[in-house]
Amino acid sequence: MSAWPPATGPATLLVIAKEPVPGRVKTRLTPPYTHQEAATLAEAALADTLHTALKAPVRRRVLVLDGAPGPWLPPGFDIVSQSAGGLDERIAAAFGHCDRGPALLVGMDTPQLTTELFAGVGRDGHDAWFGPAADGGFWALGFADPARAAALVRGVPMSTDRTGAIQRCRLVEAGLSVSDLPVLRDVDTAAAVATCCPPGSRFAATLNSLTEAGR
Repeated sequence: MSAWPPATGPATLLVIAKEPVPGRVKTRLTPPYTHQEAATLAEAALADTLHTALKAPVRRRVLVLDGAPGPWLPPGFDIVSQSAGGLDERIAAAFGHCDRGPALLVGMDTPQLTTELFAGVGRDGHDAWFGPAADGGFWALGFADPARAAALVRGVPMSTDRTGAIQRCRLVEAGLSVSDLPVLRDVDTAAAVATCCPPGSRFAATLNSLTEAGR
């Protein structure tokens, strides 16, 4: 355990996302999908993530957005622009929009997200929360004290199969007690993710419609 007392209570939930514009999102899905189809899948995944966030008993919801809001954005979110720089810089800066802790950041590629997956965040007495991704990255990262994010996230190499391990190691080496959340898959494995989505998932329905169309 760390030597400093962690903040407890409802968390600020940060969703870091790109506007789902063809050619700018989920390019690893092309092929087999066109850029337009990949963007449609990305929009569905983002909408699922945001609507799940609306159900979460959190203190504040913040969309950290690269681009402009669209019809996929439900009411109930504060909107802030992503900072410049690499993904590590943008994640670190996102936590700077939290006036106090705790805070949890998730990505837009989590249509299988349920509120139960992070029910203990901010209430379980841990200093940090970490959601590993099956591809070696992470889908969630949280801090009881968001001010610690800058030093612990900046410099972590992103988009590698070691990103998650390096990030978690940073947390442990800083003396933080870490709560590990369940492993989730990125939507680059679209079919596998769709089978894990809750009922009514926009992502699963969109993927199903593309499959029926012959994709």
